[in-house]
Amino acid sequence: MVIKLYNKKSKQELINNLNLESFKRITCSFYNYIPIESPQVLRDHIYSIFESLKIFGRVYIASEGVNAQISVPDYFWVKFIEEIKKIKNIKNIPIKKAVNEGTSFYKLVVKVKKEIVAYGLSEDLYDMNQVGQHLNHREFNKAIEEESTIVIDMRNFYESEVGRFKNAEIPLVEKSKDLLPEVRRMLNGREDNKVLLYCTGGIRCEKASSYLIKSGVNNVKQLHGGIIQYAHNIRKDGIKSKFIGKNFVFDSRLGERITDDVIADCHNCGKPSDNHHDCNYDACHILFIQCVGCSTKLDGCCSEECKENASKPIEEQKEMRKDPKNIIKKRYFRSPKN
Repeated sequence: MVIKLYNKKSKQELINNLNLESFKRITCSFYNYIPIESPQVLRDHIYSIFESLKIFGRVYIASEGVNAQISVPDYFWVKFIEEIKKIKNIKNIPIKKAVNEGTSFYKLVVKVKKEIVAYGLSEDLYDMNQVGQHLNHREFNKAIEEESTIVIDMRNFYESEVGRFKNAEIPLVEKSKDLLPEVRRMLNGREDNKVLLYCTGGIRCEKASSYLIKSGVNNVKQLHGGIIQYAHNIRKDGIKSKFIGKNFVFDSRLGERITDDVIADCHNCGKPSDNHHDCNYDACHILFIQCVGCSTKLDGCCSEECKENASKPIEEQKEMRKDPKNIIKKRYFRSPKN
């Protein structure tokens, strides 16, 4: 019997199947920096297990470790935990549930990558045996208030635009490979200050802290479990959040509400809004922030031009996409204020 290790259904078929589900799903994430001898073997093993449990999501495996964001059927949750504990490389891995539920993934993708976070670093620039000290939610809140402390958001600009810790310094980059050089530049002349790093779930800060330490930054600490675990912990303990707004997530939800603060503006009209969208015109599909009014006016597109193109017959749109000049190459829409 041949085991199917890749999805072959169309996107629309997968979405239709998801909409017909009568059960709930649990969105969660996990990662582990641990040497993997045979990434492809582990990849196939994880795919076969996850597919049998009807798990959707995204899993990246590299020789340096595993990084996963997934959606598990609630009735398979216990079985999922049991299966994870059988896998040598990740059996003791902490699993973080999402802050807010919602439709997050519609298919399963498990890939072998060069890195589990795409920083593009050569191995001589970091040492995963030397990473920043992990701080829990209480320790992080206290450290933020200390004099001369530098708080760095280790995410892309479009993530921090809708939510961030108060007083955090924001690197103005849109790609992971540009992030570490920019953060190191920001810390020039301040290598002896206490530096606090945070990101979505903690994985980006692990390697980032190691890189900064090796580059000469002397007092680097990181938020344990990232914003996701922080949000769970402060709610459990009844502590006021020093993170305001939304936590951007890389799935169909595009964000988890942490506080009621809306700190961003609609990229079309400038009114307060923190709802990310992908432009409805497929040749564009750019990520941007749009209020309800502009979304209605523009049919979910980022501009009148895209709205007009999206209204054309599908076959005409396909022909237009064959011409490179009709393809939008930017990943993120910037408002005039940015």
